[in-house]
Formats: sequence, C-alpha cells, structure tokens
Amino acid sequence: MTQVNSSHLTHRQRQALATRQLIIDAATTLFLERGYVATTIDTIAQHAGVAVSTVYNTFGNKSGILAGIRAAWVVESGVNELYHQADQERDFNRRLQLAAHTTRRVWETSARMMAVHTTAAGADPDAAAEWQVALNGRRTTLARIYQAWASEFGGDPERTAAIAIALTGPEMYLELVTVWHWTPDQYEDWLAQLLQQQLLGASMFPK
Repeated sequence: MTQVNSSHLTHRQRQALATRQLIIDAATTLFLERGYVATTIDTIAQHAGVAVSTVYNTFGNKSGILAGIRAAWVVESGVNELYHQADQERDFNRRLQLAAHTTRRVWETSARMMAVHTTAAGADPDAAAEWQVALNGRRTTLARIYQAWASEFGGDPERTAAIAIALTGPEMYLELVTVWHWTPDQYEDWLAQLLQQQLLGASMFPK
C-alpha cells in the first residue's frame, strides 16, 4: 500500500480516510488496554465517535479492523517506498544496506501493531487467521523482492530469499534491541554487515 496524496482527494474521500483513522486509533488503544475479545464493535464506535454502522461499513468485523491496523502501519512505516528506493540502487552492497535500514524501520514502527495482532491471534481463531495471512504476505513479498535481486545480480534466488527472510524477522530485532538494549542504529549496522557477509561473502553473488 502506498501513501495516499490527500491533495488529490475529494472532501468526501478525505472525510472517509479521517473516519477510518479514528476507528483504527480507537480500536488499537482498546485492543491493547482491554483485550481483543473484550472489546466490542459498539465500544470501538463509541470511542471513535462514530456510528456502529460506520464501523461495520468500513471494516466489516473485528478481524477486518485488524487488517486495517496493519494496512495503516504499512503506510506509516514507508516500507514499500523504502524497498522501491533499494530497487533503484545499482550497487548490491548498498542495496543490502538499504534493505537493513528498511527492516529496522519495519520493526521500529511495528510494536503496537504486532502487540495487537499477536494478542488477538492468541484469543480468537479469526484473528489468528488474519495474522497468518499477514505473515504469509510478508514472506511472499520478501521472497519476491530478494529473488528478483538475486536474478538481477546473478545469485541463487531461492537461497538468497531463504537467508534474507530468516535474518530479517522480528525475533532478532526484539532480542537485540529489547532484551540487550542495542540501539536501532546498532541493529541496522549489524544486519547490513550480516546480509552482506551471508549473501556476498558466501560467493552467492559475483564480486
């Protein structure tokens, strides 16, 4: 999802986006404070200051709101734009540095979104299914990106994608930054070096 240029929208469209964001903000706060199961659509509507029918018409149900929370985070993180910038880089070392920066940005901005999704997934089958869709989508997207990069630079697409996906997951970021108190900058530098070592140092790409 790319960020919408509000200057090109009608007044009605801007109102719809503002209403959508009100619902997302209210739901995120309530899911974290009260829990996913205990939070009702009625309560979300009340806290967002909108009609219950507006919530249903906008998102359908609570799992739809979860998808909306994730979509809003994609825009906030700028991940699509950052990968697009990396695609334009002709030097593969530099491209991997940009990939590390993108990964850092992803996990740096995702704390509330991930907390909502993982908590909801543990309590509700529909939420768990939605979260699995999100995880599968991330894996598919990253596989496509890294396989294309490998083909462009003469590497092994399957192996490149597998290594990159394994190294850029949230577990390492949480372990190093949350548990061991690395700064995000330190994490980004470490990941860039690791990606370069694994993808370039292992002779997977011509030097």
